[in-house]
Amino acid sequence: MDSLHGMNFVAGSLQKSPRSFTASSPLDGRELPGRFSIASLADVEAAMLAAAPAAAVFAATGGEVRATLLETIAAGLMELGDALIERAVAETALPPARLVGERARTCGQLQLFAAAARDGSWVDARIDRRQPDRQPLPRPDLRRLKRPLGPVVVFGSSNFPLAFSVAGGDTASALCTGNPVVVKAHRAHPGTSELVAGVILRAVESCGLPPGTFSLLHGEGSVIGTALVRHPACRAVGFTGSRAAGRALCDVAAARPDPIPVFAEMSSLNPVFVLPGALAARPAEIAKAFVASMTLGVGQFCTKPGLVFAVESGDLAGFRTAVAEAIAAAAPGSMLSPDILAAFESGRDTMLNVAGTAVLGKAAAAADPTRTQAAGLVAVTDGATFLARERLAEEVFGPWSLVVVVKSPADLRTMARHLDGQLTATIHGTPEDLAAAGDLLELLGQKAGRLIVNGFPTGVEVCHAMQHGGPWPATSDSRFTSVGTAAIERFIRPVCYQDVPDALLPAALQDANPLGIERIVEGVRGRQ
Repeated sequence: MDSLHGMNFVAGSLQKSPRSFTASSPLDGRELPGRFSIASLADVEAAMLAAAPAAAVFAATGGEVRATLLETIAAGLMELGDALIERAVAETALPPARLVGERARTCGQLQLFAAAARDGSWVDARIDRRQPDRQPLPRPDLRRLKRPLGPVVVFGSSNFPLAFSVAGGDTASALCTGNPVVVKAHRAHPGTSELVAGVILRAVESCGLPPGTFSLLHGEGSVIGTALVRHPACRAVGFTGSRAAGRALCDVAAARPDPIPVFAEMSSLNPVFVLPGALAARPAEIAKAFVASMTLGVGQFCTKPGLVFAVESGDLAGFRTAVAEAIAAAAPGSMLSPDILAAFESGRDTMLNVAGTAVLGKAAAAADPTRTQAAGLVAVTDGATFLARERLAEEVFGPWSLVVVVKSPADLRTMARHLDGQLTATIHGTPEDLAAAGDLLELLGQKAGRLIVNGFPTGVEVCHAMQHGGPWPATSDSRFTSVGTAAIERFIRPVCYQDVPDALLPAALQDANPLGIERIVEGVRGRQ
């Protein structure tokens, strides 16, 4: 860790600047080894100008090259061994076991996208051949596929220093489809970012790809991040973070002479609806699982359940007691940074100051501020107060959740209609509950990207079927996901070829199907 150079990775070269910063450990406040150069606007220009011509070269590579690149990155992350985990622990206060698991997830998703790149069917090739004798007019030969957008700017995330940062899902899905990537590293874990960036740079070199295929810059989001998004070479943005920062990037991208898409994951309360039958049958079980989910990772998951809705009844007392007991037993934990802790405490206190809101339960052990610790707390309010106080429907990032008690099952539908867009929504119910809750499930399907029954939303499987995105403000475009192979749809666009000679067509559209990919030919899907 002492060998960190602290420079920016600019299209294959290392660039130092007069301005620099250091990282400190949230575990004890100590300054960590390494001084990190703050990129200049000239570095932004150099990285983006190199990415633009690299895009044409990278887009022309075959799936095997891209697959090898992604697999080489995954192998390189594992080869970093303990050094990567130790630095990430020091910078984020996340436990070693959590980071080992996150590294495995990161490598797994790189390998998943490698398989997608190698298969090549992501281009969604569609062929409708010429019909010269069709009446009243002949049909031309039409062939359509999807191709990469071009350079993608990725913003590293604070709460997932590996899986949603330099070599995370945004980077993997962009590289899978042949898009160069420029990463704006997160200021809270620059050393971790440097170690991972070094792996990617070496992989790019070993695969013989242009240096502009990858760059990483340190610096302020409001300066360097904004400059990257504004640059004419930037074709799309991947972001995970706060609503304010995500909205600011969306505004910058929309104000360009040529607006570009920003795929931002921002905020979600992930509401949980506990139906009367489930509340009567297993109040303690649901309460304990809820508290475990909301305190997982000190509440720093984007899928943390921040709202629970339940109907007032004699069964509610057991649920409330079990929640209070479970949160009392939850140990305080160190948050990712002092700034995040301060934001959590401010948000929590603001919520508790809302008239009609009270503490349901809190951690018995006191948090240690010298270790950037936060203690879990669950508050309670009634449905009328929740509807009247818009602030109660805002995210508090950290170990906080609000239980909303309503008067009748019909009120649960009212609460659901009141909600903004969410990443997830959960229903707990007996078979009888669920049989009568089809309308509630349908309503929540309009509000969230993932619906869960008798479970909890923390834990996002990386697979083909996952949807990690929802209506605003959960994400900036609910049609897309940032997890799973469908994430590649963010960074590709369709192009149709009409009456183009076979020899001039992309290989994926040629009659012989030389790539052997799955295609839709005259409406029939297959590898013909």
